[in-house]
Amino acid sequence: MSDIDKIDRRILSILQVDGRIAAVELAERIGLSPTTTGERLKRLQKDGYIEGFGARLAPQRLGFGLLVFVEVLLDKTTHDVFDRFTAAVRRAPEVLECHMVAGGFDYLVKTRVADMASYRRFLGDVLLPLPGVRETRTYAVMEEVKSDAPLPL
Repeated sequence: MSDIDKIDRRILSILQVDGRIAAVELAERIGLSPTTTGERLKRLQKDGYIEGFGARLAPQRLGFGLLVFVEVLLDKTTHDVFDRFTAAVRRAPEVLECHMVAGGFDYLVKTRVADMASYRRFLGDVLLPLPGVRETRTYAVMEEVKSDAPLPL
Protein backbone atom coordinates (compact mmCIF):
# COMPACT_ATOMS: atom_id res chain seq x y z
CA MET A 1 0.00 0.00 0.00
CA SER A 2 2.99 2.30 -0.38
CA ASP A 3 1.55 4.05 -3.44
CA ILE A 4 -1.54 5.34 -1.64
CA ASP A 5 -1.59 8.11 0.94
CA LYS A 6 -3.65 8.93 4.04
CA ILE A 7 -6.41 10.51 1.96
CA ASP A 8 -6.71 7.42 -0.22
CA ARG A 9 -6.90 5.26 2.91
CA ARG A 10 -9.63 7.54 4.28
CA ILE A 11 -11.60 7.20 1.04
CA LEU A 12 -11.28 3.41 1.21
CA SER A 13 -12.32 3.34 4.88
CA ILE A 14 -15.43 5.40 4.19
CA LEU A 15 -16.39 3.31 1.14
CA GLN A 16 -16.08 0.06 3.11
CA VAL A 17 -18.77 1.29 5.47
CA ASP A 18 -20.93 3.12 2.91
CA GLY A 19 -20.33 2.15 -0.70
CA ARG A 20 -23.34 4.22 -1.79
CA ILE A 21 -22.10 7.51 -0.37
CA ALA A 22 -22.69 10.42 -2.74
CA ALA A 23 -19.53 11.76 -4.37
CA VAL A 24 -20.18 15.25 -2.98
CA GLU A 25 -20.57 13.93 0.57
CA LEU A 26 -17.42 11.80 0.22
CA ALA A 27 -15.51 14.88 -0.95
CA GLU A 28 -16.80 16.90 2.02
CA ARG A 29 -15.84 14.19 4.50
CA ILE A 30 -12.26 13.99 3.24
CA GLY A 31 -11.86 17.72 2.65
CA LEU A 32 -11.24 17.74 -1.10
CA SER A 33 -13.16 19.02 -4.11
CA PRO A 34 -15.58 16.61 -5.79
CA THR A 35 -13.40 16.64 -8.93
CA THR A 36 -10.23 15.71 -7.05
CA THR A 37 -12.10 13.09 -5.04
CA GLY A 38 -13.55 11.60 -8.23
CA GLU A 39 -10.08 11.41 -9.79
CA ARG A 40 -8.72 9.64 -6.72
CA LEU A 41 -11.66 7.25 -6.73
CA LYS A 42 -11.11 6.39 -10.41
CA ARG A 43 -7.40 5.79 -9.76
CA LEU A 44 -8.13 3.53 -6.77
CA GLN A 45 -10.47 1.49 -8.96
CA LYS A 46 -8.05 1.38 -11.90
CA ASP A 47 -5.15 0.35 -9.65
CA GLY A 48 -7.19 -2.50 -8.13
CA TYR A 49 -7.67 -1.19 -4.60
CA ILE A 50 -11.43 -1.21 -5.13
CA GLU A 51 -12.62 -4.49 -6.62
CA GLY A 52 -16.26 -3.53 -7.03
CA PHE A 53 -19.45 -2.40 -5.36
CA GLY A 54 -22.45 -4.43 -4.25
CA ALA A 55 -25.23 -4.84 -1.74
CA ARG A 56 -25.04 -6.96 1.42
CA LEU A 57 -28.09 -9.17 1.41
CA ALA A 58 -29.91 -10.72 4.38
CA PRO A 59 -29.29 -14.48 3.93
CA GLN A 60 -31.99 -15.55 6.38
CA ARG A 61 -34.63 -13.47 4.59
CA LEU A 62 -33.66 -15.12 1.30
CA GLY A 63 -33.81 -18.71 2.56
CA PHE A 64 -30.11 -19.22 3.26
CA GLY A 65 -30.20 -19.33 7.06
CA LEU A 66 -27.55 -21.99 7.66
CA LEU A 67 -23.91 -20.96 7.27
CA VAL A 68 -21.50 -23.88 6.96
CA PHE A 69 -17.73 -24.18 6.75
CA VAL A 70 -16.26 -27.40 5.41
CA GLU A 71 -12.70 -28.67 5.63
CA VAL A 72 -11.78 -30.56 2.47
CA LEU A 73 -8.93 -33.05 2.35
CA LEU A 74 -7.85 -34.17 -1.12
CA ASP A 75 -6.70 -37.68 -1.98
CA LYS A 76 -3.44 -36.33 -3.46
CA THR A 77 -1.68 -32.98 -3.30
CA THR A 78 -0.42 -32.63 -6.84
CA HIS A 79 -0.75 -29.71 -9.24
CA ASP A 80 -3.14 -31.70 -11.42
CA VAL A 81 -5.49 -32.50 -8.51
CA PHE A 82 -5.33 -28.91 -7.22
CA ASP A 83 -6.11 -27.54 -10.68
CA ARG A 84 -9.05 -29.89 -11.29
CA PHE A 85 -10.53 -29.23 -7.82
CA THR A 86 -10.10 -25.47 -8.21
CA ALA A 87 -11.72 -25.40 -11.64
CA ALA A 88 -14.68 -27.49 -10.46
CA VAL A 89 -15.28 -25.51 -7.26
CA ARG A 90 -15.30 -22.24 -9.22
CA ARG A 91 -18.21 -23.61 -11.27
CA ALA A 92 -20.25 -24.46 -8.14
CA PRO A 93 -22.53 -21.49 -7.38
CA GLU A 94 -23.36 -22.95 -3.95
CA VAL A 95 -19.74 -22.38 -2.87
CA LEU A 96 -19.48 -18.81 -1.61
CA GLU A 97 -15.79 -18.97 -0.78
CA CYS A 98 -13.03 -21.53 -1.10
CA HIS A 99 -9.54 -21.08 0.31
CA MET A 100 -6.48 -23.29 -0.04
CA VAL A 101 -4.96 -23.49 3.43
CA ALA A 102 -1.86 -24.80 5.15
CA GLY A 103 -2.34 -27.35 7.88
CA GLY A 104 -4.19 -30.62 8.37
CA PHE A 105 -6.48 -30.23 5.35
CA ASP A 106 -6.28 -28.64 1.91
CA TYR A 107 -9.27 -26.31 1.41
CA LEU A 108 -11.78 -24.45 3.55
CA VAL A 109 -15.15 -24.05 1.84
CA LYS A 110 -17.91 -21.63 2.88
CA THR A 111 -21.51 -22.16 1.84
CA ARG A 112 -24.99 -20.99 2.82
CA VAL A 113 -28.01 -23.23 2.57
CA ALA A 114 -31.57 -23.24 3.85
CA ASP A 115 -31.19 -25.94 6.49
CA MET A 116 -29.36 -29.16 7.39
CA ALA A 117 -31.29 -31.21 4.81
CA SER A 118 -30.18 -28.75 2.12
CA TYR A 119 -26.62 -29.01 3.38
CA ARG A 120 -26.80 -32.80 3.14
CA ARG A 121 -27.87 -32.47 -0.51
CA PHE A 122 -25.05 -29.95 -1.16
CA LEU A 123 -22.51 -32.29 0.42
CA GLY A 124 -23.63 -35.35 -1.54
CA ASP A 125 -24.45 -33.72 -4.86
CA VAL A 126 -21.87 -30.93 -5.10
CA LEU A 127 -18.93 -31.17 -2.71
CA LEU A 128 -18.10 -34.87 -2.43
CA PRO A 129 -18.18 -35.44 -6.23
CA LEU A 130 -15.58 -32.69 -6.80
CA PRO A 131 -12.33 -34.03 -8.26
CA GLY A 132 -9.88 -35.38 -5.69
CA VAL A 133 -12.06 -35.04 -2.58
CA ARG A 134 -11.13 -37.75 -0.07
CA GLU A 135 -12.62 -36.46 3.18
CA THR A 136 -14.62 -33.57 4.59
CA ARG A 137 -15.36 -32.17 8.03
CA THR A 138 -18.39 -29.95 8.51
CA TYR A 139 -18.79 -27.00 10.87
CA ALA A 140 -22.32 -25.60 11.02
CA VAL A 141 -22.35 -22.06 12.41
CA MET A 142 -24.57 -21.61 15.45
CA GLU A 143 -24.12 -17.83 15.69
CA GLU A 144 -22.41 -15.28 13.48
CA VAL A 145 -20.47 -13.19 15.97
CA LYS A 146 -18.70 -10.94 13.47
CA SER A 147 -18.86 -10.93 9.69
CA ASP A 148 -18.20 -8.51 6.84
CA ALA A 149 -15.91 -6.34 8.94
CA PRO A 150 -14.04 -3.58 7.10
CA LEU A 151 -10.29 -3.87 6.63
CA PRO A 152 -8.36 -2.03 9.37
CA LEU A 153 -6.89 0.72 7.21
